[in-house]
Amino acid sequence: CVAFHDISKQAPTHFLVIPKEPIPQLSACTASHEKLLGHLLIVATQVAKKQGLADDGYRLVVNNGRDACQSVYHLHIHVLGGRQLEWPPG
Repeated sequence: CVAFHDISKQAPTHFLVIPKEPIPQLSACTASHEKLLGHLLIVATQVAKKQGLADDGYRLVVNNGRDACQSVYHLHIHVLGGRQLEWPPG
């Protein structure tokens, strides 16, 4: 997988973690993707630490489908942090 900063950042720190395997969205995953999905979370955690988010926290977001505002149909995890995030989102 790869990680890079989002071009439309929604927080002071906002990056994406994306698998190299072309999976359109989370709901397309099967049990065969278990290891890959776990790897995405581990990479998200490692990059969050490198970005200085570990102490104060961060949010992971996966948009799945139209109603979730998924605009890029290649599975990816948003990692947001660097400020107090509000709840509920959107």
